[in-house]
Amino acid sequence: MTNVQISMTNKITSSGRSYRKYDLMERTAKFGEDAIDFAKKIPESTVAKVLIGQVVRAATSVGSNYSEADDASTQKDFVYKIGICRRETKESMYWFRMIVKAVPLLKPQAEILSAEAQELKLIFSAIINKTNKNN
Repeated sequence: MTNVQISMTNKITSSGRSYRKYDLMERTAKFGEDAIDFAKKIPESTVAKVLIGQVVRAATSVGSNYSEADDASTQKDFVYKIGICRRETKESMYWFRMIVKAVPLLKPQAEILSAEAQELKLIFSAIINKTNKNN
């Protein structure tokens, strides 16, 4: 599992300094935070209340499950938790779509968040494929 974790961090050395090009832990946390900020902009209504709860749960779950995957004790557990991350990104995209149906003015912001969810989904898919290929 160590090789997969190393490739996920994608460390790059420049001028003797090491840094992470893509910090997935930070990126998934930022996705959750952005979803929370987005949800705060949704005008309150009976329908919106349900949608807000769903999108916040799904989007914040991505980072939470990634954190658990990063600490997985077995490769099987790691792949399982990354699979949850992938499913939660797909679910987030669904809820962003439903929010746009309820509040069309939020479409531009929802599209940005959906695009990030799509990118994260592709990253998680690649991690799963690479991990399974190495078995």
